[in-house]
Amino acid sequence: MLEELKREAYEANIALPKHGLINLTFGNASAIDRAKGIFAIKPSGVDYTALTPADMVLVDLEGKKVEGKLNPSSDTPTHRRLFLAFEKIGGVVHTHSSHATAFAQAGRSIPIFGTTHADYFYGDIPVTRKMTAQEIGSAYEWETGNVILERFNGLDPLDFPAVLVNRHAPFTWRPTVAGAVEVAVAVECIAHMALMSLQLEPKLPTIEPELLNKHFKRKHGPGAYYGQAGAAH
Repeated sequence: MLEELKREAYEANIALPKHGLINLTFGNASAIDRAKGIFAIKPSGVDYTALTPADMVLVDLEGKKVEGKLNPSSDTPTHRRLFLAFEKIGGVVHTHSSHATAFAQAGRSIPIFGTTHADYFYGDIPVTRKMTAQEIGSAYEWETGNVILERFNGLDPLDFPAVLVNRHAPFTWRPTVAGAVEVAVAVECIAHMALMSLQLEPKLPTIEPELLNKHFKRKHGPGAYYGQAGAAH
């Protein structure tokens, strides 16, 4: 089972540059086995072209390396914090995709202008507050997870499967790591379209509630009818 977990994490990681979401070694993906309390994550600083499934590092939910010759991603504590808090997610993806990262660096949420956005999110893609000097200077990656959780107070992480970390970049998640990759692709696409929409109409209002509800709920929740029955994301 753990070999399959490493394979899932590997396939998610190599999908990121294929989708144009990664430059150099920026970013990582992880997949968790909830029954065992272990997740697989990309090793730190390893080029995507050199990765193999065997390179994936196994870490438990207490932060202990269970298996692997290489050091896990430096973002491992953030992934672990999200897995601990969001019990229904099975995979986490972190990228520095250009358009989404532009919103993050500006400290701006991504406004929901259209139905492409509404197919994935039940509102604006949220952005965290800036981290304090104390948070940055202490357990930085763990505190990154904490500011994400602070922002998600009152939000369902499955209704909003991504966040922009202020001055940093996006994190995405879903019940599977393949789904988290899909959301990462969608976030970059949505960010690009939002920037172009704001260039065309700087005072563009957000989507009408009726249209948001229709597009989000036809793909999510008990009344969903989009796609094929049993499809997992």
